Parts: sequence; structure tokens; C-alpha cells
Amino acid sequence: MEQKIFSNQDAGIAEAEQLWEKCLVIIKDNVNWRSFQTWFEPVKAVSLNDNVLTLQVPSQFFYEWLEEHYVELMGKTIKRVLGREGRLEYRIMMENSVSQRNPASVSMPGSPFPRSARESVYVDMPLKVSDPYNVKNPYAIPGLKRMHIDPQLNANYTFDNYVEGDCNRVARSAGMHVAQKPGTTSFNPLVVYGGVGWGKTHLVQAIGNEVRRLFPNKSVLYVSAEKFINQFIDHSKNHEINDFIHFYQLIDVLIMDDIQLFVTAPKTQDVFFAIFNHLQQSGKQIILTSDTAPRDLEGMQERLLSRFRWGLNADIQAPDFETRQAILRMKMKHEGLEIPEEIVKYIAYNIQSNVRELEGALIALFAQATLNNKEIDIELAKRVMKNFVKNAAREMTIENIQKMVCDFYHVDYQKLMTKTRKREVVLARQITMYFAKIYTKQSLKTIGEHFGGFDHTTVIHSCQTVKNLMETDSDYKESLLEIQQKVQLAST
Repeated sequence: MEQKIFSNQDAGIAEAEQLWEKCLVIIKDNVNWRSFQTWFEPVKAVSLNDNVLTLQVPSQFFYEWLEEHYVELMGKTIKRVLGREGRLEYRIMMENSVSQRNPASVSMPGSPFPRSARESVYVDMPLKVSDPYNVKNPYAIPGLKRMHIDPQLNANYTFDNYVEGDCNRVARSAGMHVAQKPGTTSFNPLVVYGGVGWGKTHLVQAIGNEVRRLFPNKSVLYVSAEKFINQFIDHSKNHEINDFIHFYQLIDVLIMDDIQLFVTAPKTQDVFFAIFNHLQQSGKQIILTSDTAPRDLEGMQERLLSRFRWGLNADIQAPDFETRQAILRMKMKHEGLEIPEEIVKYIAYNIQSNVRELEGALIALFAQATLNNKEIDIELAKRVMKNFVKNAAREMTIENIQKMVCDFYHVDYQKLMTKTRKREVVLARQITMYFAKIYTKQSLKTIGEHFGGFDHTTVIHSCQTVKNLMETDSDYKESLLEIQQKVQLAST
């Protein structure tokens, strides 16, 4: 009998997973790939009972975001898959190493269809770890009183000059929320991860500066993981580990940069684990950055990775073309510079991944023009750009054009290779074929084959369709001219 119960349960989970996969197919066609990857891939189906599909989401923040931004889409999708009686139920899976709580009801206002939700709590049992630092009561250490702490923040890093784009919108929104309610939101810790020069440090320091503005009495500290490791080593040599731990336990908002450096420092991980637990249990805010997602930090203790998952892991992507232009304009405003718009676009196109290099190129260009008493034009920009980017002027390819069109219309790059008839994909494919014919040396046959086996007649038809729409649709023409300007800049 017991074996039968487990079999039925497993079958129910399998059925729920199959239904959720059907829902994901529909959802994937209605949101861009980045949103799908961020907000839907982590969601798991856990049960199906009486036309109620129960979904597991990682945190309260996750649930709130889905409710605010995708409630209508998910409502229509579940009814399409399960029928008119279909309903959704969320289960928020949280970890709590402090105390056990019974599942509690969570109200879900604003839903267009009936839902219920319950919060299930996974209890992480206390680890049996020796206390190598003998910090039974860190506040009993003599001579250490609450003191003024230099936050080590750059005052120039603020939300006002942090340019928002699709690449960082979630992280910035979460950061602002943390700054307004440090230690009391559902994303504690806040882990911001992304590539070098994509704005992680600016964002987390902006949080710190905003907290200091709103809560002058709160102690805020920004520290790099490298500096933290070196401090730990120094205090270990001097037998001052207790003081080291106690100092960090006094912080109200701890901002730790580049935690990926911990993977080669296991002893530092031990002490950071102790500090993390104390801050978390005391309602203090923890903000971390990494150059890779926490789940990919090989060499990091699982107990730390588990705690990183308690809050929100928000990724920052490389800034897109529009965001790079906005960053340059912000820098120009801050420095009091005036540079022709076409030059701004030229720089934004040729430096695609690193914000620091982007701003550096702008300053270098202005410096060259000033020192040599020359006007800022495209020729000067090309000479300066050679110091920042190899082969700044590049031969235009179908792939280059395709990426620009996909970025403009927020269409998945790979979808243009399929024969789907979705309107936005067909639109992007036609425009790419049109510009590929004008700006590349490829034959019509080669262009068609690039998109998954279309023949030359499809390319001809696409080009004619684009021309016709340009003559009859002013909005379409305006968008096309904007894309054309990007292609022209890239091919100069």
C-alpha cells in the first residue's frame, strides 16, 4: 500500500511537469528570451489536483514579480492548457536556518482568476561545525564599541547617474528596493552578477550611497573580496580573529564585491559564513557581486551557496546599443562635453561590452580634439578607437545585421533561422534580408540559405515587402531608418 501511494504521487508530479511544459511553450512565444530565462525557467511544477496546478517559485520576490508583470499571460495560458476551470497556486520555497514555521497562507491581490498560495519552508538544520574562533559571544570582546565606520563608497556612484536598460532593469529595481528597506525585503542577500565592466560595482555602491542618504544612522561598508581575504590573513597572523569577526558583525549594510575570489580561500569562506549568519539573523542587509552566477561558483562551500539562494540572484547583461548611447550621453553631461550624435553612435557601436572602455574612449576622443585643436569628426573617432578596439571598422556580415535587427525588435537571434510565421520573427527576417542584400556581398541564394534554407525568391519577396511597407507605414519607415543608421555606422 505504501509503495502505491508513492507511485501515485510520482505520477501526479510527472503530469504536473508535463502540463507546465505545455504552458512554457506558450509563454516562450509571448515574452523575450531573457525574461523567459530569468522568470520562467526557475519555476517548477510540483503538483496537479482538481485542475489546480501548483508551481514552486524560488522566493517571495519571484512571486511578486510574476504577479505584477505576467499575471494576465499566466492566467490565459493556464486556462488554455487546463480549460476554463484551470487555476494556479504558488508555493514559495524558502530556507530558514533559524526557526521552523508552519506553512502560512499568502494573499494574492490583483489576480484575474482565483488563486491561492502557501509558503512552504525548507528548514536547513544547524550544521555541527566546531567554532575555530571561539566566538560564543562576540559582544563580550572588550574594547570594541560601536564606532563610526568609513563606508569606503565612491560618492559619484548613485542611482541618478546609473543608466537603466533591458540589460540591468531587474537588478536596478531590486537595488532601489533594498536601498529603501535595507534588511527587511525578501531579497536578502542581493547577489548581483555579470561580466567585467557591466556596472555591478556602480549599482551596489549606489545602493550603499542611497542607504546612507535615507538612513544616516545605519553603518554601511563596501569592501572587495580581495581586501576581505587579506584582512583575514593579517588578523589570523596577529591572533585577532575575534576582533575581525566582531567588526563585520557591527555592519548594518555589508557590500562585498567579487565574491568569486572566495573559491580559492576555504578558510575565508568559513569566517564569512559566520559573519553572514550573524548579519542575516540580525536583520542586516547583505549585498554581493560576482562575475558569474552563484550556482557556477565551483569551489564555494555548498552551505554558502545555499545562503546565497535565500534572496535574489540578479544578473546584469552587457549593455545593448541604446543603453551604451545613453551611458555616453550621461558621461557627456557630467563632464560638460559636446560631441556630435553620429560620433556617439559610432563609439557605442564599436565598444560593445565594457562600460569603462566606453567612457574611456569618449574622454580620449575629447582629449585628442582639445590637445590637437581639431574638430571631432568620424576620422578622428576612428583613429582614437584603434586604441580601444581591434578592427573598429569591420566588414559587414549577415550575422552583424541580424544581431542589430534582433536587438532592435527584441527577437531571439535563433528564431530567425526557423520557418516560424510569427509576425515579429517574419518582420525581423525580412528586414535582415533587405539590409543583407544592400550591405553585404552575398548572393540572394546565400542570404536565403543563411536563414535555414529559404530560396532566392523568398529574399526577393522580402526585399519588396520592406520597400512597400516603407512607402505606406511611416512608423515602420522610421524604425527602418534607425536600423539603417546603425548598419551604416558599423560599415564605415
